[in-house]
Amino acid sequence: MGDRISLGGRERASVAGMVAFILALNAIGWGVLLLLVVPQHFAIGESGIFGVGLGVTAFTLGMRHAFDADHIAAIDNTTRKLITDGQRPLSVGFWFSLGHSTIVFALCLLLSLGVRALAGELEDDSSTLHEVTGVIGLSVSGAFLCLLGLVNLVVLIGILKVAREMRRGRFDEAELETRLARRGLVNRVLGRATAAVRKPWHIYPVGVLFGLGFDTATEVSLLVLAGGAAAFALPWYAILVLPVLFAAGMTLFDAADGFLMNHAYGWAFARPVRKIFYNITVTALSVVVALVIGVIELIAVLVDQAGITGGPLRSIAELNLDHVGFVLAGVFLVTWVVAWLVWRLGRIEERWSTGVD
Repeated sequence: MGDRISLGGRERASVAGMVAFILALNAIGWGVLLLLVVPQHFAIGESGIFGVGLGVTAFTLGMRHAFDADHIAAIDNTTRKLITDGQRPLSVGFWFSLGHSTIVFALCLLLSLGVRALAGELEDDSSTLHEVTGVIGLSVSGAFLCLLGLVNLVVLIGILKVAREMRRGRFDEAELETRLARRGLVNRVLGRATAAVRKPWHIYPVGVLFGLGFDTATEVSLLVLAGGAAAFALPWYAILVLPVLFAAGMTLFDAADGFLMNHAYGWAFARPVRKIFYNITVTALSVVVALVIGVIELIAVLVDQAGITGGPLRSIAELNLDHVGFVLAGVFLVTWVVAWLVWRLGRIEERWSTGVD
């Protein structure tokens, strides 16, 4: 099989559906903003007029949210798991982002319907809403990432074992494919634990639970914007245009992330030898990312609930992950580009195929 990974009819339909939905979000969001909201010059107190600037801010916050570390880790590790299961999960990022957006949209809807008390709860970091949802969101996020990290760790150990045997010339490519497809006892047990995510759209409820965390400045900022708009009794469509634009920005980049991860893993899985060469590096990276971020989130929950005010656990819990997602996205991209260049320039496939060491 060549480098080009062609899409089947169902996969093309999936991509077309994602593109159509993202375009619809943008059309609705920007259309309502420009045609219905901006011409009315709604005043929102000291912030001035509800204009294009607020729409751009909401869209930008959504784009920024897509690069949060937990988004990158969840989408990458889920894509890796589903490809290992023999699927082509093109829409993992799209469904995860939709789940996450659902929480933001639901809260903004409540604000638009007159539930003004939510505005104060959203602005106050120590409010009951923040405390309860923070525990739920971070616990789910941390546990999910740790579990996926362990699943991919078992996969990585298996790849390393096969690589060692392959270097010794113990079996050909056909046997290599058979060995890589085998699952040990630990992998089967962990696989059952992640059985709830068997298709790309199964990540939607996980995204919903991740969205309950309110642990990032982007999400809180968007909700505070909506709360401020609601406080001035603006029409419901003026308030809801903000989460729609937020979702438009986030789904665009999360969907792109999932699609690119699928392509990168698809290239690696096109030939059994590539599974060895590429995945030793990228799977190790995925495992480290998922476990580190997951553990930090679980420690943050522990520290908060146990009232720990000092020591190493407190220091770990206070680590700022706001910009880690950008670094992770860059590292994954560079890893794939370097692997592809080394593969091409080093003519590794030819060397393995001819048995040259």
